[in-house]
Amino acid sequence: MNRGLHELASSIKRKVAALFAPVEPKPHRSGLFRRTLLVTAIGLFAGAAALGMVQQPDRTELPPSRIIQSVLPLTAEQVEVSSPSAAPYISETRIRAGDTLAAVLQRLELDAPNLQTFLTHEASARSIYKLYPGRSVQAATDDQGNLIWLRYIHTPGNESDGQVVTRMLHVAPSGDSYKAEEVTESTDRQTRVAVGTIKSSLFGATDAAGIPDSVTMQMADILSAKIDFLRDLRQGDQFRVVYEVRSHDGRYAGAGRVLALEFINGGKTYSAVWFSPDEKSGSYYDFDGTSLRGAFLRTALKFSRISSTFGMRMHPIHKTWTGHKGVDYAAPSGTPIHSTADGTVEFSGWQNGYGNVVIVKHHGKYSTLYAHQSRIAAGVTKGSKISQGQLLGYVGSTGWATGPHLHYEFRVDNQPIDPLSVDLPVARALEPAEVRAFNQAVAPYKQQIQLLTEFQQTLPDALTNVASR
Repeated sequence: MNRGLHELASSIKRKVAALFAPVEPKPHRSGLFRRTLLVTAIGLFAGAAALGMVQQPDRTELPPSRIIQSVLPLTAEQVEVSSPSAAPYISETRIRAGDTLAAVLQRLELDAPNLQTFLTHEASARSIYKLYPGRSVQAATDDQGNLIWLRYIHTPGNESDGQVVTRMLHVAPSGDSYKAEEVTESTDRQTRVAVGTIKSSLFGATDAAGIPDSVTMQMADILSAKIDFLRDLRQGDQFRVVYEVRSHDGRYAGAGRVLALEFINGGKTYSAVWFSPDEKSGSYYDFDGTSLRGAFLRTALKFSRISSTFGMRMHPIHKTWTGHKGVDYAAPSGTPIHSTADGTVEFSGWQNGYGNVVIVKHHGKYSTLYAHQSRIAAGVTKGSKISQGQLLGYVGSTGWATGPHLHYEFRVDNQPIDPLSVDLPVARALEPAEVRAFNQAVAPYKQQIQLLTEFQQTLPDALTNVASR
């Protein structure tokens, strides 16, 4: 080893000596060339010195290495990397403003003869006549490019029988033509949380936190008896909210119900949590189990005027002096009618002078009647469970009516009384068994609100409005 190093060093010395031997001068480049060779020589000396200083390992002390080779027999099926898949190729496009059916199909690059003609003329495909901007159209094809199905997701989130569903048009090849049908699929429920600080308005804070407007409206409605959101809000007020959203195939399909809420207004804390004793109807309570509303609302319409009060009057049609058993609320046709209390539908349909009418039986001896409806809301049938504020139908002028209005009756033991003058019953107190169920149901929400409080207190001022995603 040392002999090899000595030979390398001697060779380098001879070459350097030759570099500095007298040579014939050459114009211009001689100085630069000599300096370059000098730097190169110095580098070679340094490399040789470093090589001589490195202690080379004694390879006789290294453990012997062994290579083990084993051949495993494989069958033809095991050798195959992957098997052919029958999964379709799915493409999607979103409808743009001003889109036509032809433009949508062209973007999907479908090779489906007469598909556009079928969709244009087929009555069962009429939902595709209205192309709503932002809605999705999907197409599935096989590996040959042949159409397997076409879907137009026209209603990504729609409430039906208390459930949020997605409605779509499904079109598939059938013989030499196609078959179209409406399909309803359930949505997935997810829980989201958000915190916010009021700087200008409630909507400003919730928008900054990414909270849907429908959830904001619920927040204001839930605590409307405690907070005047038009006049009582102060800069610096805070809120924490837990709410549900719906999704279908990973896409947002609409917001659901507020599950828990805490609002600090003027230094005072208000809380609310949704509780359903029978898993069918429910209402909001504070964290101590006190109901946030009375058992009955005063009116079934949010915006209206009283056109006829309870008591004796001249009947506008029969022209006879008779007793009026309810209160009439004048409103345009189509105005939503809401139940004034929780209950069960006792009657839904047509009754002589009442026209389209819904009668709701409430707890104890109370019941309410809603008459002259233009139409009754879907799902409001005999035996249906109804929550306070739930949609029952729409104002109309069916039956004995001279114009669009709601005839509303409040009954005790089936006897109508004046709903404007009677002391309405307070909210029904929770039964002992319900109290235990309430405490069990509210415990996770209390914990979530507490965590949100701690989180909000650690946020910098620039991030006081945030929501989960």
